[in-house]
Order: sequence, then C-alpha cells, then structure tokens
Amino acid sequence: MKIRDIYGELPTLTTDRLLLRKFAVGDAEDMFEYASEPVVSRFVPWEPHNTIQDTYEFLNLIHKQYQEGKIAPWAIEFKQTKKVIGTIDFVAWSPIHSRAEIGFILSKDHWGKGIILEAATKVIEFGFNKMKLNRIEAPCMVENIQSQRVLQKMGMKLEGISREKYFIKGKYRDMAMYSVLRNEHLQN
Repeated sequence: MKIRDIYGELPTLTTDRLLLRKFAVGDAEDMFEYASEPVVSRFVPWEPHNTIQDTYEFLNLIHKQYQEGKIAPWAIEFKQTKKVIGTIDFVAWSPIHSRAEIGFILSKDHWGKGIILEAATKVIEFGFNKMKLNRIEAPCMVENIQSQRVLQKMGMKLEGISREKYFIKGKYRDMAMYSVLRNEHLQN
C-alpha cells in the first residue's frame, strides 16, 4: 500500500460528536484560537501561532500535503457548534513496516471531555482497517501526564522512556513511548 492510496483523497470520518475532515481555509480563525494558546502547544515541537498569518501559512502547508497525496491532518470539528477544535493525524507512516505514529492537539476549552479519545479511537480503527497497520505508536513528553492518560485510555501500552530523545523548545526531552498493536486492538 502506498501513502497516496490513502491520502490522495483524505476521507471524512465521523463519530457521535465529531466530524474528522479536511481543513478548509475558512477554518483559520478556529485554528488560530487554539493554536495561539501557549498551554496548548506546551508539549509539541511548534511554537504558538502569534498571528492569524501564521495559521494561514500552516493551512497552506496542509493543503499542499492534501494536493500531493501526502500524510496530512484531519480537522476535528465539533458537530454541535460546527467549530474546529483541534487536529489529529498520523504524523509519520511507514507502509513497509505497517507502522504509524499518531499525534493530536485540542483546544483547551475541550480538555477533559473525552474528545481526543473519541477522535483517536476512530483514527486508530481507520489505521488498522484501511491502512492495514500492525502498530500505532505515540511518543509523548514525560511531563505531559494528561496525554499519557489519554494514550492509556486508547489501549496503548507504555514501552519505555527514551532519554533526551528530542531537542524541543530549547532543551532535550525525555519521551515516553506508547503503542498499540493490531492484535491487542482486536481483543478490546
């Protein structure tokens, strides 16, 4: 399977409360609202968006990925308000090894409501069923206890800690590596 086979036309996924879809240019204000919050980007490699122009530039990059059939994120739209409240995607995919890395970001206004668990459950199902993955992994800064809890609720297991694995925001970061395998997922 090739990346373009899946991402040539990113499919829309739905859950009870969410629509996971391609980003549109009209989503810039919604994205800027959460991407400009320092607390939201605290545990990710990118800096908060300082201006709406930063958000437009990021959306242009995403649209280029869509056009080129590369892995690209889904917008997390809250159906009730039709507002984009986050992003979820496979940030890396190795078809030859049937492995992908999941990543997500969510507006702080929606933390603690099970939104990421709901979105990730759908994306993980998509990964195992459509992308034919055997392993889905998620590295997480050890300080990010909230995300680690979410990863555990997704059925992921802690494999270990990679010491000073990434240089992020001015210092080396220890990363907790979580994963779930196809056969484990099927058992749940």
